[in-house]
This record gives sequence, structure tokens and C-alpha cells, in this order.
Amino acid sequence: MSKIKIFSLGGLNENGKNMYVVDVDNDLFIFDAGLKYADDFMLGVDYIIPNYDFLKENEKRIQGIFITHGHDKHMGAIPDLLKDLKQVKVYGTTFTLEILKEELLEEGMNTNQLVELKPHRKVKFGKNSIFPISVTHSVPDSVGYVLNTPDGAIFYTGNFVFDPTMIGKYKTDIGKLAYVGKQGVLCLLSESLYAPKKGYTSPQHRIAPSISEIINRNDGRILINILAAQLHRIQEIFNEIMKTDRKVVILGKRLENIINKAIDMRYMSFDKNRLLNIHHVNDEGVIILVSDEREKPFSNMKRIVKGYDKFIHIGAEDTVVFASPVYEGMEKSATYIYDDISKIGANLIILSSKKYLDHHASSEDLMMMIDLMQPKYYFPVIGEYRHQVENAKVAVALGMNENNILLKLNGQVATFQDGVLVNDEEKIKVDDILVDGKTAGDVGELVLKDRELLSDNGIVLVSATIDKKTKEILAGPEILTRGFIYVKENIDIIKESEKISKEVILENIKPDYTNFNKIKLGIRDKLGKYLYKETECKPMILIVIQEV
Repeated sequence: MSKIKIFSLGGLNENGKNMYVVDVDNDLFIFDAGLKYADDFMLGVDYIIPNYDFLKENEKRIQGIFITHGHDKHMGAIPDLLKDLKQVKVYGTTFTLEILKEELLEEGMNTNQLVELKPHRKVKFGKNSIFPISVTHSVPDSVGYVLNTPDGAIFYTGNFVFDPTMIGKYKTDIGKLAYVGKQGVLCLLSESLYAPKKGYTSPQHRIAPSISEIINRNDGRILINILAAQLHRIQEIFNEIMKTDRKVVILGKRLENIINKAIDMRYMSFDKNRLLNIHHVNDEGVIILVSDEREKPFSNMKRIVKGYDKFIHIGAEDTVVFASPVYEGMEKSATYIYDDISKIGANLIILSSKKYLDHHASSEDLMMMIDLMQPKYYFPVIGEYRHQVENAKVAVALGMNENNILLKLNGQVATFQDGVLVNDEEKIKVDDILVDGKTAGDVGELVLKDRELLSDNGIVLVSATIDKKTKEILAGPEILTRGFIYVKENIDIIKESEKISKEVILENIKPDYTNFNKIKLGIRDKLGKYLYKETECKPMILIVIQEV
């Protein structure tokens, strides 16, 4: 009999950043290691990963990190983790590891910590074992993981739907799920994102009819914004394109690599002769797939719409389709992009996220999973807390005891002693790591507040040079602005700002002493009041005064 602890370092009460830890008699099994994209308020932050200090402190106990599928929310933190966890193995299926290899090689890292798993083949770790089971999701080779322990199985679903039309590398092995359920499941960790949605997700996740109509009704160029790892949705688009004589251009190195790899490995079916290079983006009738690198969603599309892309510009004769749902917290950015496209005059089509669902389990899917697994304890994971609560209601509707349903937040530990839940109130320290470009961990709350201030009001730089001996002003004061006012249209404000700054400087220069502190405080005070009076904005004011 064993002592088992289950907790999350990320993924509870949030959308993304999934990382779940199961401790079986001091052996640690980590399921997924994802990122979360920063929302509109986290200026300059590209993505967020879980603080993994716990993993660094307990590296020798880690048996492995087990990735369910190739989406950033479930494996996006791996490159960051492996920079510190040099001895930890990362396990995944063939296609999942192919995507991960590209990420690691791009970061200049080796891939010798990756270990390939085959679905339905058991891997032993001492008295415990891992058994991957194929599940249906929007990316091929997706699996859920059974952790077999002396006290029963612990099953982590990852993301899944039940759809019998998705076959091959997308097919769920229901027989294996039912077999595990009959052997005895101690705890089922099941996703929660679509728990409030009634019925099955299928067939509402299929977009082929709409894509067919869009292609047939629009003769000009069509730009389709899509998430890079939504392979099944991209396959639907390709299937409709193959019914026409249209060609395809892929924008985004990451998306291009994933698609080419999927076609070469026969995870995706498409005539590669139809794939054209970037120089064909302006061909008549071409269909352009647009995705993002490891940045915020819409970054590439925003660059195109704003006219910053050197290869492509959107015109009034183009059609722009958004085929992927908007991430929570990115609604503001999406709305701005939609408006800008409409101002250009292009035909804008947004596939409704309410009508066209992602490949996540709705309430009936969850019920079917619970019915197959027959777990003793149920642990809703992957989603905001309201989603977890709705997931718990699904389990109650199937007759589960409310006391056996575990609603937790990140860091809160569920402890089982000899197969029975015990209350020990243990809590693991959790936090976020904010990643700005290639740099992790140096972006804090104060930095974000400064960036928010800059984005709203801009910056004003006041610079001047003083003679060290005579105390005369040799140069300036000069006023530079960024993101505040357009200088050519506001010369009077700039001249008055220079005058105010000069008066403050002269007031605080003595024959034998320059009071730099009073100069800076005085300029910030007087100039700040003047600028607010004239513009109703409060820019960040920086003062650079030097003596030579």
C-alpha cells in the first residue's frame, strides 16, 4: 500500500500552463508542462510558465515528464524546464516529440532527454508503471496516461473528445479505456474547459462545410488565421482546397515546419506540389495560412494588417478568415484587428467559437469518460475554477459522492493513504514565471505597471548639459517624446516644455553646486502639470542632466 499525493503547479483556475504532479511513495511523475499566453494587460510578456522550483529541488525523485499532446498549453514550458532539469527524461508519442524537437533545436538545445512512447505499451518504473492510451484531439498521437500504482490506477485524460469519425492517429481506444476502468481506478483527472456545454462536442468541432462555402464564394486571395498545432482543423481546410485548383502559401516558420513534417510522416494528407513559397503570396486566388511563432496570438496577423510585413499587405479584394477561437484575455487585441481589417475594406469572416467548438470534452463526453473509468475519486483539471465546478456537477449527476470529488487550486495537495483520501492541508508553493522574448523571470508587477503607463500615455525625455566650472547650460534642455504627442503638430507645447525645464534648472544651479535632485523633482512636478493641462495625459517623464 502507498502514500500518494496529487497536485498541480499550473492548470487549475486558468486556461493553459498545465502541469500536474503525482507523488507515489516519493517517486514523482509529471504530466504535461505547458505555457499560458499573456493577455492584453501583460504588456511585453510573450507567455507564462509555472514556477518549477519544486521540480528543481526534487529533480532526483522525478521519474519523467509525460506529455499528452503537441499543444503549447501542455508542452510549451519544456524548453525552459530542460535548461535546468538536465537529467529528467521527457516522454511522448512520435508526433508530439517531433514538434518538441523542433522547439528544442530552435533554442539550440539537444534532444537526448526525449524518449518516445508507443500507445498501449506499458513502461515500468519500479513498482509503478505508465500506460499511454490513444485519445481523440485536434492533433494526432494524443494520449491520456494511466499511472498504475499498488492502490489502483490514476488516469490523466489530457484533452479529448469522443468522435468515431476521427480515425487513424486521431482515434480513441475505447476498449483500452474500459479495460482500465474494470481493473480499478483510484483517481480520474479529467479536463474541464467545456464542462458547462451540454451534449457532445462532436460534430460541432467540424468546420469543413463553412470552409467549403468560403472558398467557393470568394475568388480572390483568402487569408486564414489558424493555430499552428490544430492539425485536424488544418486537414479539414486542406480537404476542401483539394476539391479546387487553388494553391497554398504558409506564413509562419513554425506552422510550415509542422505541416511539412505531418505530411512527410503521413499524419496529414495533402499534395505538396500545391504548397508554394513566400514569394507567391500575391498570386491570384492563392490561399494563405497564417499562424504565429512562440508569441502572443495574432502577432503575425497584426503585423500584416498594420502594414509592417515586407511580403504581404491586405487589400479590399481579399478575404480574411479567423478559423481558431480567441484566447481568453485576448479579446481586446482581436477586436482591434477585426476593426482594422474592416477599415481596409477586406471581407472579414469570423468562425464563431460558440458554433464551432475546439476539440475539448463537453458534458456528455465527460460523462462517457467517467462511466468508462468508474473512478473512486474524481479530480477536475484543465480550466478556470468555474469550469472545474461544472465538471464536478457532471460527476455528481452520474451518482458520484460529492466527498470524493476534488476541487483544488494550484499547489493544494490531495493526499491518499492506502487508497483513501486523508485531510492533511499540505500546500506546495506555486507562482508564475513571465517570459519576455527569450528571457524568463525578470518581468515583475512593477515592470508591467510601467509598460501599462507607457502604452497609455507615452514617455517624455528631458536632457541638458551643464558646464562643470561655470555652471552654464551648454546644451538643451531638449525634449524628446515617444508615444505621447506628434511633435510636428505640437511645436508650441515642446517649446513651452523646454522653457519650463530651463527655468527649473536655472533655479537650482548655484555658483559652486548643482542640486540635481531638486532639478529632477521640479521638472517632473511643473512639466507634468503643464502637460496634463494641455493634453490630459500623464506621460512618464525621464530627466537626464549631466555636467562636463
